[in-house]
Amino acid sequence: MTLLTTLPVAGRAVTLRTAVRDDVPALVALLADDDLGRDRETTRAHGGELAPYLRAFDLLDADPGQLLVVAALDGEVVGTLQLSVIPGLSRGGALRAQLEAVRIAGGHRGTGLGTALIRWAVGEARRRGCALVQLTTDKRRTDAHRFYGRLGFRASHEGLKLDLRSVPG
Repeated sequence: MTLLTTLPVAGRAVTLRTAVRDDVPALVALLADDDLGRDRETTRAHGGELAPYLRAFDLLDADPGQLLVVAALDGEVVGTLQLSVIPGLSRGGALRAQLEAVRIAGGHRGTGLGTALIRWAVGEARRRGCALVQLTTDKRRTDAHRFYGRLGFRASHEGLKLDLRSVPG
């Protein structure tokens, strides 16, 4: 675990650090803490097993282009995000940062934690040499769209996905 920084949020100090394997249950709980994630991201959806999440954590942890961040308040995990640095040829060979799995615990939404976390991630992407920060959010998350818009993100592209688990090979 590496301490990344401390963010002042609503008069309190929120610690940002790299995630450790022991954080996985709390991170899965954050992913499941909304209407869209409730069925998709619970361990019940995987037979009660954390094994798929632990495998994913191990892959993320071993990849220097991935940063899985935990926001903790008084030792409790209250937020997370994944920052992926992606090299590419487009845009003059620019690096881009992809933000994934941005989540704030229900009881901490509206406190400024999400804003502080995203601003930190944008600064970290810049520090890592990225020319662009991108993210996707489900079309049904209209509050999230407004939130990201306030932070300067623009809906400039249409994202498409193909779920390989549901398409015959």
